[in-house]
Formats: sequence, structure tokens, C-alpha cells
Amino acid sequence: MTDELQHYYARRAREYERVYAKPERQTDLAALTTLVRESLADHDVLELACGTGWWTERVASVVRSLVACDTSDEVLEVAASKRYPDGRVTLTHADAYELDTIDGRFTATLAGFWWSHVPRPRLPQFIAGLHRRLEPGARVVFLDNRYVEGSSTTIAERDDAGNTYQRRRLDDGSTHRVLKNFPTRDEVTALLRGHAQRVEFIELPYFWCLRYDAVAR
Repeated sequence: MTDELQHYYARRAREYERVYAKPERQTDLAALTTLVRESLADHDVLELACGTGWWTERVASVVRSLVACDTSDEVLEVAASKRYPDGRVTLTHADAYELDTIDGRFTATLAGFWWSHVPRPRLPQFIAGLHRRLEPGARVVFLDNRYVEGSSTTIAERDDAGNTYQRRRLDDGSTHRVLKNFPTRDEVTALLRGHAQRVEFIELPYFWCLRYDAVAR
């Protein structure tokens, strides 16, 4: 995670989960919760960029084990305040770009609202690094936002690589430039060639979900 983005999420930690309270998104969130729980049941899961543990909390009761990582101590502190089944969840400080630092064998991975924060030129490196940590045939689930006028924060700028940025204001009055991409189905699936099989790209009104099995190495 870039220093700019990490600083933003550290300052936003205590107010982050308000985004899940938007009334218009509740039907989608309920559908995503069911989908993710069904996808990860009985797996040993590596969760990337777990943030405050909102999704960690929702899947903890159905997985065999879960290691949830983030680079922000502030969001991990919020995640640690939640209640999980005894002995099933481990929270750890680790970078989604440096997964070799995490011990364990994983049959699945979950990344909620992380893909959109990866700079477009860095996506192939990130995907390759993730797949080096997964067992052959591992289940992979990504969740992220679709851009919806009136619900999403307005896109403020675009750089030469095609990355888009929002300007977000926090309760303390600070304003932050936040990388937030909204890829198409074709862009996402093209990046997975050679890595994925049984690919499903599910589009809901406010979110998308990518689900697939990793190709055996």
C-alpha cells in the first residue's frame, strides 16, 4: 500500500465501517455475505487488506482457519476488538504485496475492496505474488465497488496509467487523494489468464464479485 493510502486508512479507521451502512447497498451486502460464506466454508483462508475486520467477522464462523492481514496498526486494532470463534482467526501485520512473510498453507483467499486500490501497472505483479502463496486449486474471492453516480464518491482525476482518484474528507476535516479504480469485467478477467479456472464475475448494482479457482502450478 502506498504511504498516502496507508495514512488515509489509518486516520479513517474509526469511521470506516459507516460505508457499510448506506441504505441503498443493504440488499447487495446481504447477497455478497451469503456468496462469500458459501465460497469459503471449510477452507484455510488468507484474507488480504482485512481493514477493520468487517468481512473477517462475517466469514469467521464458517472457515476452518483464517489469517487476516493489513499494514495499518490502526485498522488492525479495530479488527482485534471484534469477537471471533476461539482459535480460528489470526490477525497479522503484513503487506499484500509481500505475502511470503506470512506463515501457513492456504486453500482460499479473500480480498474485499483491495483490487481497486492496486495501481493498474502493479496488478500483474500482485496477482503473481498471490498465486505463489496458494495451494493448487485454491478458491479465490475478490469483492469491490462499482461506480454508481450519486452513491460513489466522484472521480476527481485520472493519471497517465489510467488510475482514477477520489477526494475524500474525514471527520477531522482532512482531505485525501485516494486511488480508487473501477475495472470492467474484461479488464479483470484478462489479467487472470494463466492463473484462473472456473472464473465467475458477478455484477450487483453497487458491487462486483470475482470468484475462481487457482490453476495448479
